[in-house]
Amino acid sequence: MVIEVFEKEIRDINDTPIVQQTAFWSEVKSHQGLGTKAFDFKVKNRDIYTNVGGHSYTNADVLVLQKPLNSEYSMAYVPYGPEIEPSEEFQGRFLEELSEIIRSHLPKSCIAIRYDLNWQSHWCDESNYDDQGVWIGPPEKKYQEFQLNYGTVEWNLRKSNSDILPSTTIYLDLSLSEDEILMQMKPKTRYNIRLAEKKGIRVKRVGLDKISIWYDLYKETALRNGLYINDIEYFSSVLTAKADDTASPARVELLLAEHEGEPLAAIFLVMSGHRGTYLYGASSSRKRNYMPTYALQWEAIKIAKEYGCTEYDMFGVSPGPDHSHPMYGLYQFKTGFGGELFHHLGCWDYLLDEENYRYLLISEMNAQGYYLS
Repeated sequence: MVIEVFEKEIRDINDTPIVQQTAFWSEVKSHQGLGTKAFDFKVKNRDIYTNVGGHSYTNADVLVLQKPLNSEYSMAYVPYGPEIEPSEEFQGRFLEELSEIIRSHLPKSCIAIRYDLNWQSHWCDESNYDDQGVWIGPPEKKYQEFQLNYGTVEWNLRKSNSDILPSTTIYLDLSLSEDEILMQMKPKTRYNIRLAEKKGIRVKRVGLDKISIWYDLYKETALRNGLYINDIEYFSSVLTAKADDTASPARVELLLAEHEGEPLAAIFLVMSGHRGTYLYGASSSRKRNYMPTYALQWEAIKIAKEYGCTEYDMFGVSPGPDHSHPMYGLYQFKTGFGGELFHHLGCWDYLLDEENYRYLLISEMNAQGYYLS
């Protein structure tokens, strides 16, 4: 397999529905103190897709973030990329070849390239579901690694101990009419949307001047659910980042649900390409029976449709109805809106420095995860 790779300007990153692979996201992460690089690549279709011949090529690009681990070592991180998805039997070879070329553009201190793959899990056929239609999930790590590394030269791909971005999400089809979208929801969800309206919940678009209101709701949510708390600048960077003069901008809306002027819930909606993404959410413990979170999601769906999006990403649920999973509550809430569950391959590390890879593992053990427990 031969892949031609060229470093490119961040502003020229291709337009994409994956917000984490846009020039906008590079701007966000730059504000948060991370270095970013972008690469164009070109590969023959017959080298990455089955049953394809001839001399046609795929041209695509990838955004890479550079994250320090300590004073000596760093890692490269590819959030939900690369966007193109080779056929299963070519995926490991493709990642190996791409990584070996990209490594020359990375600092010597870089231990590994972590791909947070948004490609569909290999373990999603009928045999991976139980009698109730619930996903069983992937096999043990060693079997996952054997399958993805099969056909590679160095067998350098390792399944990460945890995923950074959600590995299971729900996509809603926004090409349907509003009535059709409503009819795909569970009856209880439709009822709660109507109840929120009846109770007088109002949703409005707000700006940076209301970021402190968002942050108060966010901190309350984090403490209630045992979540790690980011600082307010983390969210300000998402709201203020501008990439309008680039090939891959994004539109951000901070939506606030109120009752008689009292803030009850808020979400960040990000629109990129043909997709709207529910990125962050927060809610108060007060007046939860007024269903402000349902009103927010319905308004976000309508806004995304208004801007021409044909897909809505609910962004993160538990892999199935497992009551013990920390994201089970999100599964209950988000599946009520209909749509289809999608299981990603999740995070994979391509080792550049096997001897010092332990520093990456140590940094993960010491780092604060999304959930405190």
